[in-house]
Amino acid sequence: MRIAVTYEYGFVGQHFGRTEEFKLYDIEDGGIIKEQILSSNGHGHGMLAVLLKEAGADLLICGGIGMGARYALNEAGIELIPGAQGKADDVVRAYLNGALAYDPDASCHHHDREEGHECHHDHGCGDDHNCHSA
Repeated sequence: MRIAVTYEYGFVGQHFGRTEEFKLYDIEDGGIIKEQILSSNGHGHGMLAVLLKEAGADLLICGGIGMGARYALNEAGIELIPGAQGKADDVVRAYLNGALAYDPDASCHHHDREEGHECHHDHGCGDDHNCHSA
């Protein structure tokens, strides 16, 4: 199994569509056997699901994610665990131990780019976001 995590400075990235890097974890017998960083190479929303499928990801763990991206991941056959927070390595270990806290309803609703977007997930967003808890 290969798990992909939106990756930002060692933590789970909180906006799937702006992900610059994913951390990939190869899992065997319930443990991590290999880790690597995958650059999105500037690909945005629609192409990220394709990138993850081509990288062999079976599961994505992320923070906020929009409905279009959810659909694209589903079409690519990639299971989704949204609404996760914390250090990426800790989150993956928690998932493997069946103890991951996440919000299955975490989502991002996009508006005019100059106004940022509104995330319905409680996380620390940058200045260009209007964030609210779901």
